[in-house]
Amino acid sequence: MAGKKTFAVIADIHGNLLALDAVLADIDRQGIGGIINLGDHLSGPLDPSGTAERLMQRPMMAIRGNHDRHLLTIPPDAMGPSDRFAAARLTDGHRAWLASLPATLDLGDVFACHARPQEFACHARPQEDDSYLLEEVQEDGTVLPRSLPEIATLLDGIRARVVLSAHSHCPRLLRLDDSRFVLNPGSVGCPAYQDETPYPHRMETGHPVASYAVIGWTPAGDLDVTFRHVAYDHLAASAQAARNGRPDWAEALRTGRIGRG
Repeated sequence: MAGKKTFAVIADIHGNLLALDAVLADIDRQGIGGIINLGDHLSGPLDPSGTAERLMQRPMMAIRGNHDRHLLTIPPDAMGPSDRFAAARLTDGHRAWLASLPATLDLGDVFACHARPQEFACHARPQEDDSYLLEEVQEDGTVLPRSLPEIATLLDGIRARVVLSAHSHCPRLLRLDDSRFVLNPGSVGCPAYQDETPYPHRMETGHPVASYAVIGWTPAGDLDVTFRHVAYDHLAASAQAARNGRPDWAEALRTGRIGRG
C-alpha cells in the first residue's frame, strides 16, 4: 500500500499489553496514517491498567465493545471473571476514558478521496455490541458463516461502503451482493475463547499471534486490505494468565485453541 493513505484497524485487545505493543510497533514501522480501534480494550486476566494507559496516550479513533460496556454498567459481583479482574485494576480516569467512547462511529470519508461516506465502525453489529455479524452459532455449538442476505439485513440503513466489525476475534473480509464490504480485523490480544451465548461454543483462530488489518483505497476507488499477523512473546502472556488463575486463557494464548482437553 505504499504511496496511499492507509489506516490500521485493531480490535479485541483484552488487556494484552504485550500483544498491543507489538502491533503498535508494527503499525509504526509501516508508517500507517492512523488507527481505528473497534473496542473490547481491557477485559482479561493480563494487564488492563497498563493497556488503558497505553491506549489513552495514543491518538486513534476508538469505540467501546461489549466488555467495555460491562466494565461501566455491571456490578463487580455480577461480572464474569475477565471483567471482574479488569474492573478491580482500573482507575477513575480509565473508566472516564471508556465512558467517553461511542458505541459506533460513522467515519465519513477518513481517506478524503471520495464524495460519500466510506467507513462505518461497530464492535459487533450496528445495533448490538454482543452478537456476531458474520457468524451464527448452532444449538450444537457449531459456528457457521452467516449468509450474505442475512448480513445485508443486519446492516440495513448503513450507507458506508465498508463496515468494520469485530467481536468474533477471527479475521475475515467479505463482499456483499450490493458491493459493500465487511471487514473483521481479528483480535490483537485473544486468539481463542469459549462463550455460552447464544449457545455454548468456541471461537478459535488456531494460532497465537496478534492480528489486525490495514485498509486503504486505490486510485481507482477499489478497497485494498492487508491482514497482518504479528509475533510477540505470547508465552509470556500465557504465563501471566496462568499466574492470575486463568488456565483457559493460558491455553488460548499459548496455542490459539481452547478447551480441547
